Amino acid sequence: MNTSNAPLTCFSLTISDHVAQLVLNRPEAMNTMNPAFWRELDGVLTQLHRNAHARALVISSTGKHFSAGMALDMFGGAITMDDASAEGRAAIFDLLTEMQGTFTKLETLRIPVIAAIQGGCIGGAVDMVTAACIRFATTDAFFCIQEINIGMVADVGTLQRLPKLIPLAVVKELAYTGRRLSAQKALGYGLVNEVFDTPEALLAGAMQCAREIAAKPPIAIWGTKQAVNYAAEHSVEDSLRQMGWLQGAIWSNATVREAVTAMKQKRVGSFKGLAPLVSFNDID
Repeated sequence: MNTSNAPLTCFSLTISDHVAQLVLNRPEAMNTMNPAFWRELDGVLTQLHRNAHARALVISSTGKHFSAGMALDMFGGAITMDDASAEGRAAIFDLLTEMQGTFTKLETLRIPVIAAIQGGCIGGAVDMVTAACIRFATTDAFFCIQEINIGMVADVGTLQRLPKLIPLAVVKELAYTGRRLSAQKALGYGLVNEVFDTPEALLAGAMQCAREIAAKPPIAIWGTKQAVNYAAEHSVEDSLRQMGWLQGAIWSNATVREAVTAMKQKRVGSFKGLAPLVSFNDID
C-alpha cells in the first residue's frame, strides 16, 4: 500500500492485519538517505498517523546494511550548506529543524514503531532508530555515529536520544571516536531488545511483536505510548499527574470488558481502532 500520491522510490509500504511494514529498498545504494528518502518518509509517517489503518509499524531494510546514513552527495546541487554568511548559517538551522522533525514523527506517531536492523546502522540511521520504540537486530548488526568521522556533529537526534537509552559514557565514546557498537554490546546496554541470527529471523521476530501489539486495544496502546514518552522527559510526580488525566480521558469500561473476556475465552479481542484525523487543510 502506498499512502502518498506519488510512487515511493526509497521505500515499499504494506499494511496487513493492522501491521504496517515500511521497507528501505535501495540496497544498491546501501539505503542511504537522499532527498527523496526524507520526502517519502515524512509523507508516509504523516499518512500513517492520520489514517489509523495500522496499529503498529515495523521499519526494516534490504541488502547488506540497514542504512549507511546520509547520502554524501546530498548537500550538493539543490541543497547547499552555505557557511559564508549569517543568512546561510541561519538557513542551515532551519533545514536541520525540518529534518529533525521527520524523525520526531516516529516518536509522536500514534502507534508503536519497531526497527528491525541488519548489518550497518550508520550515521543518520542511528538518528532514525533511536526515535523508534523497540529495536531488534541481527548478530552482524552494528551502530556507528559516523558524523565525527566526516568532520561534523551528529545533528538529527542521536546525541539527544541515545543518552536516554544507554550509559552516557558509552555515548561519549561512540560520538567522539566513531567506533562501531556491535549488536551484542548494544543488547547488553539495552539499545536493542533482542538479537537474531539471520535477517529472516529478525523480520519474523519484529513482525510477531508488531502483531501482538496490534491485537491489543489501540486506545490503550496510544495511551501507553503517551505516558511512557511523557515520563521520559518529566519527573515522577508530574508523570503521575499526567497519568491521572490521561487515564480519565481514555478509560472505557467496554474496552476493558472485551479485553478480559477475550483473555478468558482465549481468543483475539475485537477493539475499535483509533479515529482517523482530519486536517483543516483537507476541508473545502
